[in-house]
Amino acid sequence: MEDVLKKTCLYDAHVALGAKMSPFAGYMMPIQYSGIVEEHNAVRHAAGLFDVSHMGEVFVDGPDAEAFVNHIFTNDVRGMEPGKVLYGMMLYPHGGVVDDLLVYRLFAPDSYLLVVNAANIEKDDEWIRAQAAGYNVRINNASEAWGQLALQGPDSERIVLETLGLKEASALGFYEFVDTEWEGERLILSRTGYTGEDGFELYTSPAATCALWSRLLAAGVLPCGLGCRDTLRFEAGLPLYGDELSEEISPVMAGLSMFCKLDKPEFIGREALVEQKANGTARKLIGLEIHDRAIPRAGYPVLTPEGGEVGVVTTGYHSISLDKSICFALVDSAFAALGTPLCVQVRKHVFPGEVVKKRFYQTNYKK
Repeated sequence: MEDVLKKTCLYDAHVALGAKMSPFAGYMMPIQYSGIVEEHNAVRHAAGLFDVSHMGEVFVDGPDAEAFVNHIFTNDVRGMEPGKVLYGMMLYPHGGVVDDLLVYRLFAPDSYLLVVNAANIEKDDEWIRAQAAGYNVRINNASEAWGQLALQGPDSERIVLETLGLKEASALGFYEFVDTEWEGERLILSRTGYTGEDGFELYTSPAATCALWSRLLAAGVLPCGLGCRDTLRFEAGLPLYGDELSEEISPVMAGLSMFCKLDKPEFIGREALVEQKANGTARKLIGLEIHDRAIPRAGYPVLTPEGGEVGVVTTGYHSISLDKSICFALVDSAFAALGTPLCVQVRKHVFPGEVVKKRFYQTNYKK
């Protein structure tokens, strides 16, 4: 199986470090090194380093680039300044999600970078190209030419300054970036991430990605796998495509309407979202805290106290940071209000809980 899976530029480094490797989104990726709990806590309290070179980079430029990106993207890029980043989604006309992504307004004229999920690179590339008729744009799926690291945690800025010498980092606000160089290689350094903590994502060539990885590990930064990346993003209330967003789960259902600018004249899927906002949706994504240590895994049924099935768990863990059993669940909208008592069936047993805010863990990060 391994020989049909893609490998990032850091695959050999992961194996040499003894990482537990597993298939993810078509790649062989490190799930953990020293252990999920240790890696999770390093990011919460110091810093951790992730290989996220499996993510996709699609560049869009040309005279109509702003209009085109605004047409396929739920957020509003009109007048977006170079050096800024926006989060949002690409939608099907019925409001389901093609993918959630970051859009970077590059410093070159009429030029954008779309960072998409690894599992969706080919699908997204085809979708984007299929919508481009009538727009004077160039689309370049450059995913194979780029590597990406995520340095996350409260010590990240100090490490970027002291270890990498990237003085530009201290001037960056949240969701801002610089297009610079590191040791002669182009580097996009952005103050973004997927953990809820302060941190940076570094996009550069595969060779420079390997050099950055080695430099940061030599400075004592802990390597982290995708296992704790999931526990961290989940605690911070961040969705994962395929679990909390999908072709069937719209941004309105997922509680992400703030990233869908319905005051824009048009974008693909807008009419469906307007209808959903006006009339409601049959299901909503909720946060659920279980009053027990039982772990509510994805796919487990969500029940009323009387035993009626009203939903399903999408992601669930016993939280490392909070020492509570919590989950996201997609439930009938009548049961989505905060404080609503609900239960999760864990194999043959049923455990009570209640609806809580989806952002389970609040960091102290302010920038």
